Parts: sequence; structure tokens; C-alpha cells
Amino acid sequence: MNLYLMRHANAGLPRGNPTLDAKRALIKEGKDQCMLMARVLSALKVQVDVIVSSPLKRALQTAQFVGTELGYDAKVEISPALGPDADYADFQQMLAKYAEYEGVLAVGHNPNLFQFLGRLVTGNGGGAIRMRKGSVARVDLDRHPPLLQWLIDPRSARAIYASVQKSSRPKTSRK
Repeated sequence: MNLYLMRHANAGLPRGNPTLDAKRALIKEGKDQCMLMARVLSALKVQVDVIVSSPLKRALQTAQFVGTELGYDAKVEISPALGPDADYADFQQMLAKYAEYEGVLAVGHNPNLFQFLGRLVTGNGGGAIRMRKGSVARVDLDRHPPLLQWLIDPRSARAIYASVQKSSRPKTSRK
């Protein structure tokens, strides 16, 4: 299985009240991050069979925006194993549930998402890999230990797009 772990896009400042914070939606910058990262995933020819999201609004919106841009027609599935309070055992059970799929996009939160990623690729509890908002990591779970193929964040994606756009302009002759 190719697991695509994605941290939700920018939803502004956290709220002190956990009930209100769970309903925090993406801001304009977050929506732009979703579109950018979906274009990157499309350019990389990413195929997802199922999209799973944390139940919190900002993660669900991220999953839906990216899924729509990727042409994903099914409903985004919701799993508490991707919520901010989930633990690694919950995450492992969720992965087992979707083991028959070739491509799974899972959208969640820090700090547990980067801890899950670190544990997947190191095989122990000591690793953590930083993921900025909107970042996507591809992990090949068929390898033992699982192999981190790549990790792309919106800043890197913007820089790549800017450099490609500059160099791909047609050159005109001044003869």
C-alpha cells in the first residue's frame, strides 16, 4: 500500500475552547494550500482508492478539497484514529482496516501525525518527522520497514512551481 499522510491545511489560530476548535474551518490560505498540493499530487500521478480524514472540520475540508481536485468520487471516510487525541495503536488499526487498498490518503493533525510517520519509518517510538500545514508524505508500506518515499510541503511546492514557470517560457528571438 502507498500511504499518503497529509496534515490539514491552514485553519488560522487555534481556539481555547475544544468544542469550538473542532469546528474551526480552513482559511483562504488553507484552501489555496489544498489546491496547490492537489496539483502536486496530480503531477506525481498519485492514485488514491480511499480518503480517510479526522472528524475535525479543518481536516475533513482538506480531504474533500484535495479529493475533489484528484477526481475522487467516493465519500471521504471519517476515522477518530486520525483525530488529535488518537494514539499509534488506533492508527495501526485504521491502517489494517484499509490494508487491501493500493493508495490511501489519510488527513490528520500534528503532533500525532508526525509521530505516526516517524514510528512507521523508524519502527520505534523515538522518531518524529516535522510536517507543516498542508504537507503530504508518501510511505511505501509494502517495504519492511516502511519506506518514506517523499515529503512535500506547500512552501517547497510553491518554490518548485515558480522555478518551473520561469524556465518554461518560450524564448523569443530578437533578430
